[in-house]
Amino acid sequence: MPPSAPRHAIDLIWLPLGAGGWLVAANGRAMEAAAARLQRRRPQPLFHAGLEVWADGERWVIEQTPVPPGPPARRGVVGQGPVGARCLGRLRVFRYEVRRWRGGEIPDLAWAAERRRVSTDPAAAARLLGLAPQVPLGVWGRRMPGTDEMWNSNAIVAWLLARTGLPAAGLHPPGGGRAPGWRAGLVVAERG
Repeated sequence: MPPSAPRHAIDLIWLPLGAGGWLVAANGRAMEAAAARLQRRRPQPLFHAGLEVWADGERWVIEQTPVPPGPPARRGVVGQGPVGARCLGRLRVFRYEVRRWRGGEIPDLAWAAERRRVSTDPAAAARLLGLAPQVPLGVWGRRMPGTDEMWNSNAIVAWLLARTGLPAAGLHPPGGGRAPGWRAGLVVAERG
């Protein structure tokens, strides 16, 4: 463990949508421009969230990513869900995975816009790690029933923080940005 590493902590990491790749960033900007026009507001920067958790001095990464080739156990995969439509989830290219990865990496961490410490409570860190395999595996990019936003990485992080008992509703991306899906995670977490 590095000397500056915390013993227990939960850090929320805000990454610009498409960090490290031009295609996702361009698509995100186009979708945000269209949504802003429909909602009669200015376009805002888009973010997606990941978590870094320290428990008993061990570092864990929790995030949602596309499913790459290779054994899921090496990446700490605790669940996989469909992308676009439930029936498409039979194909790897149309699945995402939720990772609870001890010693893992967030590939786009170098582009992080903000890292926010949301807790240093050992019980909260343990509870969050225990909840990761229970994350609802909704259809990525589709609205969860009873919500007005799509299910995605932001929804998963918001769900985990809220179910852990942390004030997730008060957490917002930096610079007046938006985190589509965040409210969906809060609504689903509240339903239990």
